[in-house]
Amino acid sequence: MIDAALNSSGAQVILATSNDENYPPENIIDGSSETFWVSTGMFPQEFIIRFSNPVKVSLVTLQCYNVKHLKIEKSASNEAADFEAVIEKGQFHGNLNTQKASFSQTTLLSVAQEQPT
Repeated sequence: MIDAALNSSGAQVILATSNDENYPPENIIDGSSETFWVSTGMFPQEFIIRFSNPVKVSLVTLQCYNVKHLKIEKSASNEAADFEAVIEKGQFHGNLNTQKASFSQTTLLSVAQEQPT
């Protein structure tokens, strides 16, 4: 299994709705479990990852704390537009949660994730 959502694979965070200089959005794709992205904790939070080439995806693994609602969307558009929902999950409180979202294999160029807190 290839991890296409790493900066070492050419992935980029092209949008994040919040930024902390100590925990920037780029930490999402650095491949380290020691670094992470911190949102402001207010309003729905979102980030978009663009892949260097179209990729076929059937599993997304996410580690998170205190997320009220998780929605993963996909886009096959070159403009990171026309997103379609892939999966939605409920609340994740307390300790570090590892969430795996499986779905029918799909090809995409970008993935957006919302993290309402």
